[in-house]
Amino acid sequence: MREEIEIAKQLMVGLLERIGVKAEVEGFLEEGDLHLEIKGDQEGILIGRHGRTLDSLQMLISRMVNKRLGNPIRVVLDINDYRKRKAENLKRMAIRVGEKVKSKGHPLTIGPFNAHDRRLIHIALKEDPSLRTESLGEGNLKKIAIIPTQNKKE
Repeated sequence: MREEIEIAKQLMVGLLERIGVKAEVEGFLEEGDLHLEIKGDQEGILIGRHGRTLDSLQMLISRMVNKRLGNPIRVVLDINDYRKRKAENLKRMAIRVGEKVKSKGHPLTIGPFNAHDRRLIHIALKEDPSLRTESLGEGNLKKIAIIPTQNKKE
């Protein structure tokens, strides 16, 4: 498995050099996924608006790694802990909106979000028995309805 990490790191460094970005790349395996962490001072260029460039880079490097290895492995790319910070912010936002839904007693719709972000929001509110969540819409970007399980009676 160490070989997969080295191959992925070499491919990522080569891609960054072609883009003209100097950064350090670290790799590790976690739960069967190959994680690449990029540390550098040009994160804005690599992350892009709402993380879209980061998502595209992840898809590209994933294809490159899987073609080189010949066996599929999920590649997760993060830059200066952007994904980690974004996940924490989404969870906090979900809980805040959930509290608002409980106090108002009526559903609220938020979004649109990609599949990964929707999953984080659903998980953040899953343990609250007074709320349920539902994905709404078609395509990759869908909204989420946060719905009270019972209407507020006062």
